[in-house]
Amino acid sequence: MNRFLICLLLGLSVCTPSCGGGGGPSPSSPSATAAPASTGMREITSLQLSRQMGAGWNLGNTLEAIGGETAWGNPKATQQLMDAIKAAGFKTVRIPVAWKQYADAGDNIAPQWLARVAEVVGYAQKAGLFAIINVHWDGGWLQPTYAAQSMANARLAKYWTQIAKHFQAYDDTLLFAGTNEVMVEGDYGTPKPEYVAVQNGFNQIFVTAVRATGGNNAVRHLVVQGFNTNIDHTIAFAQLPTDMAKDRLMMEIHYYDPYHFTLDEKSAIWQWGAGATDPKATDSWGNESHADAQFQKMKTGYVDKGIPVILGEFGVIARTQYAGSEKFRLAWNGYIARAAWQRGLVPVYWDNGPTGDKSMGLFDRASGRQVYPDLVKAIVDATR
Repeated sequence: MNRFLICLLLGLSVCTPSCGGGGGPSPSSPSATAAPASTGMREITSLQLSRQMGAGWNLGNTLEAIGGETAWGNPKATQQLMDAIKAAGFKTVRIPVAWKQYADAGDNIAPQWLARVAEVVGYAQKAGLFAIINVHWDGGWLQPTYAAQSMANARLAKYWTQIAKHFQAYDDTLLFAGTNEVMVEGDYGTPKPEYVAVQNGFNQIFVTAVRATGGNNAVRHLVVQGFNTNIDHTIAFAQLPTDMAKDRLMMEIHYYDPYHFTLDEKSAIWQWGAGATDPKATDSWGNESHADAQFQKMKTGYVDKGIPVILGEFGVIARTQYAGSEKFRLAWNGYIARAAWQRGLVPVYWDNGPTGDKSMGLFDRASGRQVYPDLVKAIVDATR
């Protein structure tokens, strides 16, 4: 998620640094300071790997929180939590990460932070989960403009060189995703050619930097992003990077349609889909057929060409003020996960932590208890 949506879900009007902004387990699990000794890179394509990844879950608003891991209200990630995610039936965890606040003026990432990220990846792998780490919003420095391009390219390359070296020996249950929702801050419209060119360049910088570190990274499965992870912009403008490895790339998009139902806290839209009974509480677009059509675009444009797609985020906020609203949230999430999976996409639910009104959490982060077991089941069962 980008800063605007993070602020919205946190109930903040302005984000500043002070407020924050299945294939099975590894042969050996990584610790906070050392990578596994086993190579563990199987001779399978990214498309084959994606069909093992099942339903996924985001450790949202945690390692990417500006101000520190707990700055946005979530407890530190634990082995207990990852075990609970696995026990619930999820096979993949996406771990959004911020790096800039842990780096010096020369863009050298603190060893302690690399160790902490490795510790959390280790929790996931020990639980038997695939793990995806990225460069998330990270303070917003990844602006796709010519003015920012030189600085952003250099920083992105340096960060990924350090990250990739630290995780060089990890097996293929760890994936790298280059960026997140890259866009010009506040501009949700059709991107200018400048923005597209710079953002496609970020994807190439990422792939080139990772591959150059060698070892398992020479063939690691890497995830690149469409512009703002928007399906239509991806289809229209994304260019796959040149890659020295064969069949080791995935594309990432996100899905939050229709916005007034899924994320808009001020909206009175709380019903969705074929089961809706009140036209005034239902948006005029974004129903089942819309989701089918959007995911079919990704199937035709990417999956059918051997390029798997990660649906890196999707979800709906709780609207507890409306009696019966949970039925529609359940219907949307189950349908989206199933429609995506049936077309070859890997659905990864966006969990921001809190489980109350206007939030998207599924679990009690401290104990691992399922707060919404029916919702968890609907997402997991959609990929079985």
